Amino acid sequence: MFLLTVTLFAAFSASPASAWWHDYRDARHPVFPRRDALPNPRLTPGALNPAVTQANIHETICVRGYTRSIRPPERYTESLKRRQIREYDYPQDMNRLWFFEEDHLISLELGGSPSSPRNLWPEPHRVAGGWGSYAKDRLENKLNHLVCSGRLPLADAQRMIARNWISAYRRYIGPIPDDRKVW
Repeated sequence: MFLLTVTLFAAFSASPASAWWHDYRDARHPVFPRRDALPNPRLTPGALNPAVTQANIHETICVRGYTRSIRPPERYTESLKRRQIREYDYPQDMNRLWFFEEDHLISLELGGSPSSPRNLWPEPHRVAGGWGSYAKDRLENKLNHLVCSGRLPLADAQRMIARNWISAYRRYIGPIPDDRKVW
């Protein structure tokens, strides 16, 4: 039985991830220029959720499952992603929906607005140097942990990620991005 389990695990582990989701490392996914790692501040300056404050983080962003409870429906974010891809004027050959994550600039786990277009943007998965959407996801998790453990004020985390998430990543995680998908 053990040998069968190991064999099956090895077989499924070797199968391409793109068999059930679009693997962003696939050669069909373009690598966007480094400038596309940050949103256009005119289009996406960030927006806060007024229901989240420093005083109530242990009833909101620090509660397991909180972000799931306020996340906007996919039909809303997909429609917005289509519109914003045009607004961001990505080249025609680089505007496939699966090349992007419709991401919250100030993440839900840091008290960002769930549905404001000012806080959502089509963030490329693959960006030169590894500064794509999955690296930003790691930063969001790290900042949430620091805020919830009392080591970083909420407003500071919100400000840093909105201004330049790459600088915040370098400060709190390190100089080299880890762009593997965060599960």
